[in-house]
Amino acid sequence: MEGKHLRVGRPADGAHPRADTDADADADADADAHRPADGRHPGEGRPEDLAAELALARSSLAPGPDTPAGPAVPAWPGPSCPIPDPGPAELDLGTLLRLSLAASDASGRLRPTASAGALHPVDTELVVGTGCSLPPGRYGYDPLRHRVHRLGRQPDGTPPGVTAELSVTARRTASHYGHRARPLLLLDTGHAAAALFLAARATGAGEPEPVLDGAAGHPLAAVRIAPPGPAGSSPSRSSSRTPTHEELLTRRSTPPPLTGPPSPDALRAVLAAAVAAGGDDLRWCAAVGPPEPGLVDLAPDGTAPRRCAAGEARPTLAAWAAGQAWIADAGAVLLARGCPEDADAPHIRRTHLRAGFAVHLAHLTARQHGLAARPVGSWQRADLGAALGAAPGRDWIVHALVLGGVRHMPAASRRPSRTPP
Repeated sequence: MEGKHLRVGRPADGAHPRADTDADADADADADAHRPADGRHPGEGRPEDLAAELALARSSLAPGPDTPAGPAVPAWPGPSCPIPDPGPAELDLGTLLRLSLAASDASGRLRPTASAGALHPVDTELVVGTGCSLPPGRYGYDPLRHRVHRLGRQPDGTPPGVTAELSVTARRTASHYGHRARPLLLLDTGHAAAALFLAARATGAGEPEPVLDGAAGHPLAAVRIAPPGPAGSSPSRSSSRTPTHEELLTRRSTPPPLTGPPSPDALRAVLAAAVAAGGDDLRWCAAVGPPEPGLVDLAPDGTAPRRCAAGEARPTLAAWAAGQAWIADAGAVLLARGCPEDADAPHIRRTHLRAGFAVHLAHLTARQHGLAARPVGSWQRADLGAALGAAPGRDWIVHALVLGGVRHMPAASRRPSRTPP
């Protein structure tokens, strides 16, 4: 791509959805006009509808007014019970879930994992084997009360440790984002998987194994975590630093503005984290501003960002991101690209799950380098490939992480906002 020039501007029809401090987009359109004829809520489509739902989410059509989000937790059957403290060499499920999925405020909006609009549609079932602080079985997790409901026996052949199965209640996200919900639901699930992955590392569990292949619609994803092994017996891990409990509990999205360019070393580290976690279906680059505005990606040897396209992209990214004007002045914007318009359902699920997973890990890396960072998940007409002169419909923006040069807001004073991850 060296020598390419960005041919970007505001969408040809002038579409520029209104944005405010509480959402990536609002509109006055009638949501009922865009709901399926069978009465399903947007975002609750059949598997065969996924490609059509994604095409609609990528369009400039604005969602309608908010609808009720419904309960924040499934109505798990039976009484709830606390998660016991672990015994020797047992997997500490209480701490694992506290560092990844548990709510830390009464509203349930403030959690260690990012979510579009802080609506948290991801639901978690735990398939527990031996070696855990809960007896073997299947459990539904209540993140508001940090308790579990026993749902039944574990399947035959369940290995030691736990498998966290992630599914979604689409209504929660669709209540605010309407027909834009489907990609956000998948990104949120990827973020939740990454939060579990990082929590497993932080608690010294066996090496976590994320399942993000997109093969099934339910559960959408899973994370398998083995009990801790004897000292020194854990499999080798990547060179990334093991996160602390404090880093995971205080991970928050920095509110706009996010100004000031990240240092080359910090940008390299964020790009490297995304590339390592993003899988084979995504490509990664970052939009940067003056003195040489354009796109940069990671050099093949991973030593430094390299310039891959010239031209100021940030104002167009602001328009494509549901009109979030503050992105035009951001220090840099990490972009996950891919998922062509003819992708099938497994490909769509896989790329969005992987994008959420990778952006979550890149977000932590940004924080470890002192950067302000904010995930952005809602993108309309964001055909970056076409803007670079390639065939249209092949190279869409799937997810992003907006970066600023300095993390300027103390963690204790941050609050969740209704902007997509």
